[in-house]
Amino acid sequence: MSVIVTGAAGFIGANLVKALNERGETDIVAVDNLSRAEKFANLADCEIADYLDKDDFRTRLARNAINRPEIVFHQGACSDTMATDGRYMLDNNFRYTLELFDWCQSHRVPLVYASSASVYGLGPVYAEGREHERPLNVYGYSKFLFDQILRRRLGSLAAPVTGLRYFNVYGPREAHKGRMASVAFHHFHQFRAGGKVRLFEGSHGYAPGEQRRDFIHVADAVAVNLHFADRPRTGIFNVGTGRAQPFNDVALAVVNALRGGEPLALAAAVEQGLIEYVPFPEALRGRYQAYTQADLAQLRTAGYTASMASVGEGVAAYVRWLLAS
Repeated sequence: MSVIVTGAAGFIGANLVKALNERGETDIVAVDNLSRAEKFANLADCEIADYLDKDDFRTRLARNAINRPEIVFHQGACSDTMATDGRYMLDNNFRYTLELFDWCQSHRVPLVYASSASVYGLGPVYAEGREHERPLNVYGYSKFLFDQILRRRLGSLAAPVTGLRYFNVYGPREAHKGRMASVAFHHFHQFRAGGKVRLFEGSHGYAPGEQRRDFIHVADAVAVNLHFADRPRTGIFNVGTGRAQPFNDVALAVVNALRGGEPLALAAAVEQGLIEYVPFPEALRGRYQAYTQADLAQLRTAGYTASMASVGEGVAAYVRWLLAS
């Protein structure tokens, strides 16, 4: 099967390329921007047929100089929720996606693209409906904007288009993301460096460390991509576990995985100074999702029935991977 994967050297993109390899697929054109060269490491153990720079790829799209693949996975985006350059964000996330969408439609190629749970803003309902969507930052708006394009064109599509609204994804191949890497990644390095993990004090009506997110292991996010590759279906679908778990669960899973031996309960980990709470940043007030939980009704209706790893399972596996690598 011939495949194009954009953002292929990024977090979800590289895991997707690796998963395609594990299915025997190597006819993969990887598209990315390697101005940050360290991202190459995410593809070093993968097999691809070709690599294209993102800007070269966009130029080729405009000139209709791309060989037709059987499917396109569009994972490429700037995912910095703190970014303030709206001009760049809308060009890189919205306009680029629209160009690729138009090309795929004209060549009748199925497209699976990355949206984001950031479109929901503060919630509290996380279901795929326009009435629940209030993005808090320009990153969320860039994703929201293309989702609206898809909705307006649903009646005239020539090939399936699948939007995947990722919740809080964590797992291997995310080190290049820096401050935007998952809390599991940061907790791992905090504990290794200083013997403790730091969480926010109570906020938004939650006790210390009890703010809750829907944390999903990247392997589960990739599995959803492959599901829609095998069973193309048009629509926008949440990609999470359907469970809101506290940050305390993530921190405790990291601490116990690194300590080894008999697992500690949260109270014991706090008492021993292995988890500590720091003041909630003023800069995040009014801009922070203190609770997210994916409504998976539409994903399940689309035939995806696999269970998702819990924080305890997924974070422990991730810590083992980090230690091994």
